Amino acid sequence: MWVQKQVSVGPFRRGFHLITDRVVRELPEIGSLRVGVLQVFIQHTSASLTINENADPDVRVDFETVMNHVVPESLRYIHTIEGPDDMPAHVKASLLGPNLSIPISAGRLALGTWQGIYLCEHRDAATQRRLVLTVQGEPG
Repeated sequence: MWVQKQVSVGPFRRGFHLITDRVVRELPEIGSLRVGVLQVFIQHTSASLTINENADPDVRVDFETVMNHVVPESLRYIHTIEGPDDMPAHVKASLLGPNLSIPISAGRLALGTWQGIYLCEHRDAATQRRLVLTVQGEPG
């Protein structure tokens, strides 16, 4: 079985946002699969996706702090036409990536106990973000 949906989420403020529940709600077909894979792809160059801690919100704050330290806005970027947060957002998005692949087992995402899907918003004034969700699996 193959299922693909395009979903708009946000807009979110700059930071790291859990979207696991939203992704699962959009794909009730996951519940019918014995085994499979979910691919989540973000169609943007200034936001990204990652999987990490889903329980303590301090982790998401610390991620934003670290990313701003690793990729500061104070560097002398050439691409500045869209504002001082744009080029750093592109770099952060490239570091984290636009794509996740998550196994499906017994009708559920096979995430670890404390894992969740993050949408990482790297712009100060972001718009809605488009996700392409693709499920492949064997019913059972």
